[in-house]
Amino acid sequence: MADTRRPLSPHLQVYRWQVQMVSSILHRATGVALAVGSAMVIAGLLALAGGEHSFDAFRQFAGSPFGMLLLFGWTWALFYHLCNGIRHLIQDAGAGYAIAQFVRSSWISIIVSIVLTLLTWAYVLTAGGAA
Repeated sequence: MADTRRPLSPHLQVYRWQVQMVSSILHRATGVALAVGSAMVIAGLLALAGGEHSFDAFRQFAGSPFGMLLLFGWTWALFYHLCNGIRHLIQDAGAGYAIAQFVRSSWISIIVSIVLTLLTWAYVLTAGGAA
C-alpha cells in the first residue's frame, strides 16, 4: 500500500506574500479586468452611435459613483498592465532577473501605474470631463 503521509503541494498559506507574487497575480487579474472593462467602453461607443438619447443614458451611468469607480479601476488596470508589460519586455531582453532588480521593477510598475492613474483622473476631473 502507498504511503499517504507524503507532503502535499504547498498552498498560498505556506508562502509569504512578496511583491513578485503580487505583481504576477495583478498582471493576470488586470488582463481579465481589461477584457471585461472593454465591454463598458464598447457600450459607450454603441450608445454614441445610437443617438443622443442613448448616449445620455450611458453618460448618466458612467457619471454615477459606481460608473466612475468602474472607469477609475479600468484606468488603473490599463496603466498597470502597460507598465508591467514593459517590465516583462525588458526581462525578455535578458535584463532585470536579479532578485533586487526584480523586486525594484515590480514596485516601480505598481507605483508608476498609480501615479499615471491619478494624473489622468486629475486631468479628467479638472477639465470637466466627468461632468
